[in-house]
Amino acid sequence: MISGEGGQLGIIPTEEALNLAREAGLDLVEVAPNEKPPVCRIMDFGKFKYQQKKKHHKTHVHHAKIKEIRLRPKTGDHDIEFKVNQAKTFLLHKDKVVVSVVFRGRELAHIDEGQRVMKAIVQQLDPVSKVEAPPQQMGRRLVCTLSPK
Repeated sequence: MISGEGGQLGIIPTEEALNLAREAGLDLVEVAPNEKPPVCRIMDFGKFKYQQKKKHHKTHVHHAKIKEIRLRPKTGDHDIEFKVNQAKTFLLHKDKVVVSVVFRGRELAHIDEGQRVMKAIVQQLDPVSKVEAPPQQMGRRLVCTLSPK
C-alpha cells in the first residue's frame, strides 16, 4: 500500500485501506494487480485520468510542408542572401525546401552558372539542413530538395 504522499504503508487489509482512503477524501486504486500481494495507492483517480489524457493529447505532430525557393542564374548576391534567410526560417519550422534555379532562353547554354548558384545556396544552408535530393536538371530547371536536420 502506498499513501497519498507517496510513502510506503506496508501490507494492510483491504477494509483498512478503504477506510484510510475515505478519511483522506481520495480513492483506493490498484496499481499493480499481478503482484503478490497486489499494490494499491491512495490517490485522486479523476485527477490521475485527467493528467493521463492531457499527457496523451499533448503530442503535437507537425506536418512538414514543402516550400520552394526560385532563383535565376543571374540573381544578385543580396537577393540570394535574402532567399537563403527565407529558406532558413522554413527549415527551422521543420518544413522541407525545394531550391530551383530556372533557366530562360539562352541561359540554358550556361548551366554551370546555375550550378554555381545552387552549390552556394546548399553550402549556406548546410548548418540547418541536409540534402535530401541532390541537384538535378529537370528540363529548364535545376532542382535540389533540402530537409531540416
